[in-house]
Amino acid sequence: MPPKMASVRFTVTPTKMDDLGGVSDSSPDLSSSSRVRFSSRDSVRDGSRTDVYSDSSLATTGVEPTSERTSNPMDSGEDRSQTSVTEENSKLLEIDRRKNSALYQNHNEEGEDSYDRNLALFEEEMDTRPKVSSLLNRLANYTNLPQGAKEHEEESEGKKKPTKATRMGTVMGVYLPCLQNIFGVILFLRLPWVVGTAGVLHSFCIVFACCCCTMLTAISMSAIATNGVVPAGGSYFMISRALGPEFGGAVGLCFYLGTTFATAMYILGAIEIFLVYIAPEAVIFKAEGAVENSAAMLNNMRVYGTIFLILMSVIVFVGVRYVNKLASLFLACVVLSILAIYAGALKSAFAPPEFPVCLLGNRTLSRLRFNTCAKTVHKDNMTLVSDLWNLFCHPAGHLNATCDEYFFHNNVTEIRGIPGMTSDILSENLWSNYLQKGEIIEKASLPSSEVVGSLSHDYVLADITTSFTLLVGIFFPSVTGIMAGSNRSGDLKDAQKSIPIGTILAILTTSLVYLSNVILFGACIDGVVLRDKFGDAVKGTLVVGALSWPSPWVIVIGSFFSTCGAGLQSLTGAPRLLQAIAKDGIIPFLRVFGHGKSNGEPTWALLLTAGIAELGILIASLDLVAPILSMFFLMCYLFVNLACGLQTLLRSPNWRPRFQYYHWTLSFLGMALCLALMFISSWYYALISMVIAGMIYKYIEYQGAEKEWGDGIRGLSLSAARFALLRLEEGPPHTKNWRPQLLVLVKLDSDLHVSQPHLLSFASQLKAGKGLTLVGSVLIGDYLENYAEALAAEQALKQLMEQERVKGFCQVVVAQKKKEGLSHLIQSCGLGGMRHNTVIMGWPSGWRQSEDSQAWKTFITIVRVTTTARLALLVAKNVSLFPGSREILAEGHIDVWWIVHDGGMLMLLPFLLKQHKVWRKCKMRIFTVAQMEDNSIQMKKDLATFLYHLRIQAEVEVVEMHDSDISAYTYERTLMMEQRSQMLRQMRLSKTDREREAQLVKDRNSMLRLTSVGSDDDDDTDAAPTRVHMTWTKDKHHAVRVARTNAMPSFQELLSMRPDQSNVRRMHTAVKLNEVIVNKSHDAKLVLLNMPGPPRNTQGDENYMEFLEVLTEGLERVLLVRGGGTEVITIYS
Repeated sequence: MPPKMASVRFTVTPTKMDDLGGVSDSSPDLSSSSRVRFSSRDSVRDGSRTDVYSDSSLATTGVEPTSERTSNPMDSGEDRSQTSVTEENSKLLEIDRRKNSALYQNHNEEGEDSYDRNLALFEEEMDTRPKVSSLLNRLANYTNLPQGAKEHEEESEGKKKPTKATRMGTVMGVYLPCLQNIFGVILFLRLPWVVGTAGVLHSFCIVFACCCCTMLTAISMSAIATNGVVPAGGSYFMISRALGPEFGGAVGLCFYLGTTFATAMYILGAIEIFLVYIAPEAVIFKAEGAVENSAAMLNNMRVYGTIFLILMSVIVFVGVRYVNKLASLFLACVVLSILAIYAGALKSAFAPPEFPVCLLGNRTLSRLRFNTCAKTVHKDNMTLVSDLWNLFCHPAGHLNATCDEYFFHNNVTEIRGIPGMTSDILSENLWSNYLQKGEIIEKASLPSSEVVGSLSHDYVLADITTSFTLLVGIFFPSVTGIMAGSNRSGDLKDAQKSIPIGTILAILTTSLVYLSNVILFGACIDGVVLRDKFGDAVKGTLVVGALSWPSPWVIVIGSFFSTCGAGLQSLTGAPRLLQAIAKDGIIPFLRVFGHGKSNGEPTWALLLTAGIAELGILIASLDLVAPILSMFFLMCYLFVNLACGLQTLLRSPNWRPRFQYYHWTLSFLGMALCLALMFISSWYYALISMVIAGMIYKYIEYQGAEKEWGDGIRGLSLSAARFALLRLEEGPPHTKNWRPQLLVLVKLDSDLHVSQPHLLSFASQLKAGKGLTLVGSVLIGDYLENYAEALAAEQALKQLMEQERVKGFCQVVVAQKKKEGLSHLIQSCGLGGMRHNTVIMGWPSGWRQSEDSQAWKTFITIVRVTTTARLALLVAKNVSLFPGSREILAEGHIDVWWIVHDGGMLMLLPFLLKQHKVWRKCKMRIFTVAQMEDNSIQMKKDLATFLYHLRIQAEVEVVEMHDSDISAYTYERTLMMEQRSQMLRQMRLSKTDREREAQLVKDRNSMLRLTSVGSDDDDDTDAAPTRVHMTWTKDKHHAVRVARTNAMPSFQELLSMRPDQSNVRRMHTAVKLNEVIVNKSHDAKLVLLNMPGPPRNTQGDENYMEFLEVLTEGLERVLLVRGGGTEVITIYS
């Protein structure tokens, strides 16, 4: 006789028991010597419990009257007096407790982690889906996060280098390095000449256009750099990761060539300062005459440039640390030189420096070979000829000598080369004065005879033909260097904050300096001196030095050292950029340059860089090298703007820059400005650089691939579609590119209407991430007979998709079984790389009341199929309450309950929803659960850091769930669930089913198969049952009687059954989680939480449905989320 069980009162929402054939909705009241009455969720405590164990147990005979959980209002009038449990049940529960405690102790002795009773629903998947607390424990430093980019896999394998102890801030890490890289040789050697040649107005336009170009590029670069963690690599890393390896490789090589030619430009500038202004006597090649002297100077530049390049290469090869140590000295030289210019300009307002300029008529004379600006000199009452007379007259030294005709008809005058700020020289310098090569520099305001005379004398001549476009190409290198901050991102405390602020401030500072210097030069220095590129009219003095205070040597020495420093920086950075490109392996013939010394120094890349820089030095002209590197830098900046603009327009889910002050119009404006400056400065250089970039792009794109040609526009479209699908098929998408590609499973009624149209509305709201949407449904029957009905169903789906503004495709499958049809949809939908990665379906509402068990069995089958296929699954419960696409929710919250980590779907989905106007006003809240052993304060900090680097704004809250005893409510609800499941299991066995079961006894020789619930043989209720003809024997008759006896236990045995302890644990998790979720999120507009996986044993499928019901009880809109097992969100750019 089984032990009698105490009567129990339930206060949960009752199931409709009309379907159970007269069975009451509560446990029957059996006569017993003692009764137990539990109010709703009264807890049964184990007073002698010493260990926290996973499996639930009930022990002791005392039950405290005070409920630890909030009672249901229905229980308010119930008696809360202390009760006792029957002696028989107490013994049984005590035995269970001891067994479970022993199991737990053995579990710990084996060294395994014990499952937390509060997360028992997820215990079978803890090996693949860790607890949030376990994940956050590894987030003390955000670089230890699960890496989304393949290039950082070595970090997760323990190969990461130890991080530096000191990290730089905005000023030291970004602002000052950008200043040092932007200010350079052009400011000191060419800006005065640009102002004198183009005039103040044109010069201002040139400088302003170049500064606008870099500012717009910096805005785009800031957006890219703050869209995740950017490892060192600068523009190459940002572009290649934003636009792919083809653009990245092409632009990376352009940037490399630009940096390499910048090395040549800086070396040529340093040599020019050295040979012209510091040590003119050090020239090796000398020549008489202007043309011959110019050629000799080019040879001097080549020789000294090669020597300087060799010395710099040796310094870089020996050790970069020496370059870094000298960086501060070089920066100080730049700053002091600029301050000296401003000081000299202010001083010129009241005490202009003495730099006289000698003019013959209106022609400027070179004072390198004479001192006195006069035709004759008076000495001891005698008139003597001057050195100037001897230059123009022959024979020299005679007053009656034959002189040059222009010299004879014009007077010699001496003017101030720097009249000062208070003069009106600015009005003369406003307008342009472009010259042809060999043309004499003249001062238009002075009188001059119309006689031409000989042009072979010591006049100051234009060395090159100038134009507005040429000056743009020469000046633009002076605004490059804005990538210095992004190249140092690994050394910054907060790169996402420092890079935008430091870079933009540096550009604003340098732009202000350039624009103010344009005005200062035009207001202080005479035009003929400005147009004198090498300072011949002021005895070989550097023009900027002539203005500076206290001495011209401040500018000369400062500009020399700063130019040498900039050359060293370029020679250091270019090989590392080439090494990064080579290590990526996207250009096979460059792989040899990925190797270097044992410490990682790029030796081979340094040799190649020095060789290319030597080509620039052999050109030997600063004015010819500058436009070349302008092309490469402009090409790089163009693609930075393109990358930002495309990412903004495509609205990729991973595009969440922390820098918010960007817009796609600014990016495309910057791109257009870069393109315009390229063709303005030199159209043939622009074409050459674009051809080079295009060839590299095509080489990377089509390496080893067959070229496909189509015919006409349609053929081109088909070829492009085929190419895109094949590219997507080459491998799984990168984490950054992951977006939900949806397969929406909908149910059609007899009139081919969708029973849950709000499911499509929700799918359209998720498509702010712009991905693939497939809508699928299943018709029961034969395809040959139902073909027309399938077409009609597809048309109905298309119409509904148009109404809900869902852009995608629909597919209707005809199958004999619904489960098979849905499985085929999940397996076969999509084409190539355009396949779904996420399945959306509605919750099977009313599954308890339905006589047909196929609804919830089909649901669990879909869960298992999606898990096997590694697809994400979204289950919308109460989907009819979800807002339509035309509704706009008022301010509220989207609550995320992050219980286990399964790839980041819970983080990504609310972000995508908030992109849609329906959910835009809602704020995001993230809750996670802390157990007894977790540090909730540290968890909250780590979670906030994690969200910060994900660029997701959300409130963070850690909910503490302390270990507590299994409540009586939990125990009773589990018991009721199992009793109901057993009853329904027996009642659903129809006569035909039992006959089939009996026949299987002989076939499989297993009596246990008769009580199986999860087999595929009992799910044919959708199809018409077939009659089974059986031949009866005595053995068969006995087997059937035994089967029926085992399948239909007595009612007494049913009531005396004890709930399975694993079910009690799972029910405890569901009840506890539901309590805290309802408490925190009862007023949320939407609740997202992890969906536990189905049990591995199919016997517990119906219990699994009950657990999910309990977990989501009392919530209005719920989205159960189950990840596909892959990371879908990353902190990296």
